[in-house]
Amino acid sequence: MKNRIVRGVAGSFILISLILSVYVNQNWLWFTAFVGANLLQSSLTKWCLMDTILEKVFKVND
Repeated sequence: MKNRIVRGVAGSFILISLILSVYVNQNWLWFTAFVGANLLQSSLTKWCLMDTILEKVFKVND
């Protein structure tokens, strides 16, 4: 369950920031890069900030 939420949030952040970069300002692409870098870091270290946030806020466990 938690993995699905993390993937959904990451995908939503990427799509929203891409839309904002097209219609508002290209600097929103930095947010897209930040999300991508966090996804890459998460795959290498097996630690994800969104996992930690979900555990503390919603008490969601796998």
